Amino acid sequence: MSLSRNLAVADLIILAGFFAVMLAIGLYYANRMKDLKDFFSGGRQVPWWVSGISLYMTTFSAFTFIAYSALAYQYGMVAITIWWFSVPACLFSAYFLAARWRRAVVTSPLEYIETRFGPTLRQGFSWVGLPLIIIDDGLKLFVIGKMVTVSLGIQFEHGLTLSIIVCGAIILAYTFLGGLWAVMITDVIQFVIVAVAVMVLAPLAVDRAGGLTALLKGLPPEFAHPVGGTYTWPWLIAFGMVLLLTYATKWPYVQRYYSVSTDRDARKVGYLVAAFMLFGPPLLFLPALAAKVFMPGIANPNDVYPLLCRELLPVGMIGVIIAAMFSATMSMLSSDYNAGAAVITNDIVKRQFAPHLSERGLLFTGRCATFLIGALALGIALFLANAQTKEDLVNYMAQLFSVLMPPVAIPMMAGLLTRSASNRGAFAAFVTGTVCGVAAYVLSYHNLPTGESLKYLRDVQWLTWISGVPTAAVLMVVSMLAPDSPKRVEEIALFLSGLTGKERPAKEAFDEGGDATVAVRIIGLASASLGAIMMVAVLVSVPFGEARLSLLVGGFLILFGCALAACARRILHPAGAREKGN
Repeated sequence: MSLSRNLAVADLIILAGFFAVMLAIGLYYANRMKDLKDFFSGGRQVPWWVSGISLYMTTFSAFTFIAYSALAYQYGMVAITIWWFSVPACLFSAYFLAARWRRAVVTSPLEYIETRFGPTLRQGFSWVGLPLIIIDDGLKLFVIGKMVTVSLGIQFEHGLTLSIIVCGAIILAYTFLGGLWAVMITDVIQFVIVAVAVMVLAPLAVDRAGGLTALLKGLPPEFAHPVGGTYTWPWLIAFGMVLLLTYATKWPYVQRYYSVSTDRDARKVGYLVAAFMLFGPPLLFLPALAAKVFMPGIANPNDVYPLLCRELLPVGMIGVIIAAMFSATMSMLSSDYNAGAAVITNDIVKRQFAPHLSERGLLFTGRCATFLIGALALGIALFLANAQTKEDLVNYMAQLFSVLMPPVAIPMMAGLLTRSASNRGAFAAFVTGTVCGVAAYVLSYHNLPTGESLKYLRDVQWLTWISGVPTAAVLMVVSMLAPDSPKRVEEIALFLSGLTGKERPAKEAFDEGGDATVAVRIIGLASASLGAIMMVAVLVSVPFGEARLSLLVGGFLILFGCALAACARRILHPAGAREKGN
């Protein structure tokens, strides 16, 4: 199915408007970034619900819609089961670690490592963690370029390359300008767009399948099973361990905990994400399940979601759904860029090369680091585009994290939770786990002298334990055999007591009527603007009768946005609003 000329015009107008709004937010916050704390932690003034929505948006991307929809199309319930494994990981992180992270960190997720384990491990985590972030970002940037190319029906030579370059440049621009505030505010706006897009596509897909009853009857019986194909219970358990370590220690997630003003708010961030993870997946992947009924036999399952969009959505709504794909990926990538730049600036440049650099110089360095990470991720995405990879993207991502996540995450968690982990134990665990994981992955591409293939070693259920078990074992054994000195033990006990004792008042006075009110107003105005752009784009492109649903969605965004902007101060300061009224 090819897109009509009018449809392409309307969708391109909507996408251009979406990009303009995102960049405008970056420009607005660019002048409000005064130092590293503003740029990398929002001045620790971010409302918990903004941080929670931002963390949720950071957990998925176009990768989620495409790769997990492919899983739903192939295996049914398996896709939802995998996603639900995030819920216990979120709850664990929120209950045990969120408040500790908020107290331990100011501008970088790794700055506490030096206090807890010393400078050597801090540098090791920095240099190993950065490639993990950048490679993962390159993969996700490739996926959003693929989404745009298929959905818009781009067929000219190098169309995928052009899509990736445009996407990467836009994401990098507003992250470079506005820091964490811009990232989080755009995340909330993107959440609104994603929610609207999903709530429109899901009922259309169910209706095309003949209704919910017909849909359930039309699915293969095995689609009700929680596991299927290569996604067995051992795979899920291993992946669940990766998710636990990810939600507990991944840099962008940690940022969301230490950007709020109180311990209670930090926990609420995690609980909100757990709720979204529980109730969101069935709605997200319902269209792919419906496609199995009315679009059977799709050759490449990774094309299911784009093909659904082109098949079902009316004029203008394809632009919205692509904006939603952009939104999810922009959220994840911009968060990674900002968190990675925080590590480069605070843990590498400031700590190793320029300890006396001024705040202005550090802010400039932070922006340069953001640009560097974005450029490297773009290069990886372009490499994948030229290679035209056909690998299972979900498995590829899981393998990457299985190799490099446990050696970093396990010592990081231990450093926050227990005083028994020693400096030498943590360092030995980090080195051992990294060597084991990388060695297993390399060996998986070789055969034994008997000819037996070692390919199974790069399966998640093997890689996770090959890197994770040695890390945990060496951490415990070496910490017992080579404990810290008595003086060092006292210092660590004092540090950990500061993470668990009575909460001290924040040094920064939380001006909820300032930053929070401005944030709500910006979210409202941006939503209304996107709704207006959508209505105008549709009205100038197609007859009224073909655009009713798109106009309805645009009208909803305008009403929602205007109401939110008008009520911003009243929502946050009801008492003050009443006094003013009197």
